[in-house]
Amino acid sequence: MKTYQNKIEKLITQLCPDGVEFRSIGEVCQINRGRVMSKDYLRNNPGEYPVYSSQTVDDGVFGRINTYDYDGEYLTWTTDGANAGSIFYRNGKFSITNVCGLLKIKDNGVNTKFLLYVLAIVSKKYVSAGMGNPKIMSNVMEKIRIPIPPLEIQKEIIKILDNFTELEAELEAELEARKKQYEYYRDELLSVHDVVEFKELGDVCGKTANIKWQDNKNKPFQYIDLTSVDRNTNLVTETKMITSETAPSRAQQIVKAGDIIFGTTRPTLKRFCVIKREYDEQICSTGFCVLRPKTEIVLTSYIFHFISSSDFYAYTESNQKGASYPAISDSIVKKYKIPIPALAEQKRIVSILDKFDALVNDISIGLPAELKARRKQYEYYRGKLLTFKEKEYAKEL
Repeated sequence: MKTYQNKIEKLITQLCPDGVEFRSIGEVCQINRGRVMSKDYLRNNPGEYPVYSSQTVDDGVFGRINTYDYDGEYLTWTTDGANAGSIFYRNGKFSITNVCGLLKIKDNGVNTKFLLYVLAIVSKKYVSAGMGNPKIMSNVMEKIRIPIPPLEIQKEIIKILDNFTELEAELEAELEARKKQYEYYRDELLSVHDVVEFKELGDVCGKTANIKWQDNKNKPFQYIDLTSVDRNTNLVTETKMITSETAPSRAQQIVKAGDIIFGTTRPTLKRFCVIKREYDEQICSTGFCVLRPKTEIVLTSYIFHFISSSDFYAYTESNQKGASYPAISDSIVKKYKIPIPALAEQKRIVSILDKFDALVNDISIGLPAELKARRKQYEYYRGKLLTFKEKEYAKEL
């Protein structure tokens, strides 16, 4: 990487030693907005051409239709919502919805890919969060000023950053393959083939208690809400302090270290985790079903892996109620049946699955750690490569 950086520094010394010109997006790009397209419209006009919207998953693809509005090399950006300011490179035939903006380079001195990398850093700084709905509209985008180094420098920077993104994509693909492998072996190992007794979760988990606020007036507690649980790491990542006076109505359940909590509101979002020692005797939302394993019968980790399984996911999906805000009751969750082999066999299964789980989910080891390190390295060098001194022009007399 140092060699690449030295090459860029030499080019800057050779081609623009006094700095580079800065120009606004409105000067170098044609700016457009997408059009309103409903899900019904997409269903009624199926085809091969992607429609991009405000989301970031699946590269922002909202659906596919049989026509297209644009054909060529463009950038799109998310104008509204949680992902406002996200920038994407597009090349081909596509359409965009009304919560997407479109940039088409109209200056031969600017490379589209270079603009992608610059705006990936800059655009988020211009997002407005007024009225609780983040936005970056066309009138704001057009005023963003960006550096315009000579094309030779732009192309070298693109080459370096493309190498980083390709490597990251390879690591992500390998990690995804490992996750699928882990899910396959997890489901296989949990499909106990020997003749063992099946029991409901409610039978192998003990009773829990609600807090008696009248006995705990003004005592501070950490409160675990649904949003406190990270769906990727299955850990509590954020709590807030509450007392009897500030507690929301759903702050009712006392949790203990070793409990498993599962989010019953919109259950297919898979909000679940094991309560760590730091949250012992704290409070969670009634939006969680609290499972307290009877450890003389079943291991906590054994139940945790079942809660992670595709079979349990299918069970919650088929038993949730409500269209706009689906939920599953605690009693239905506790009716889910699992095989209960001897503790020694449970330990064997858990040992295997814990190793797999660490390889694909633990950010301190394996592929997740390597991916995290690469992203940090990429962000560092991207920032260094895209920082330019602005050229000063002498004022006319």
